[in-house]
Amino acid sequence: MNNSVDTHLGSIQIDSSVIAQYAGNVANECFGIVGMASVNPKEGLVRILKKESVDHGIQVVSEGGKLILSFHVIVAYGVSIMAVTENLINNVKYKVENFTGLEVEKINIYIEGVRVID
Repeated sequence: MNNSVDTHLGSIQIDSSVIAQYAGNVANECFGIVGMASVNPKEGLVRILKKESVDHGIQVVSEGGKLILSFHVIVAYGVSIMAVTENLINNVKYKVENFTGLEVEKINIYIEGVRVID
């Protein structure tokens, strides 16, 4: 993946895993998000990821210097999925663009489960 920003001093290369880790941390701060999800396609099982491995629930694709992010999330029971996803999109887009200097073209969100939280 070529996630690079050109400056007057040179080029900055940003690894996709760094972007995924940052985006995952931003997403976990959003209201209604319980955590990132890992999906086992063979068995159809979904499990919540620990905070250290949130980047496994996020896919980062770079096309023409723009980012496409795909999130697999678990949401809290009883919240509006539309409100949670709009909040997630706005926060992640703003913070990732400011953090990386790259434009976020698209954010896909896959709701993999719902959890009751205390």
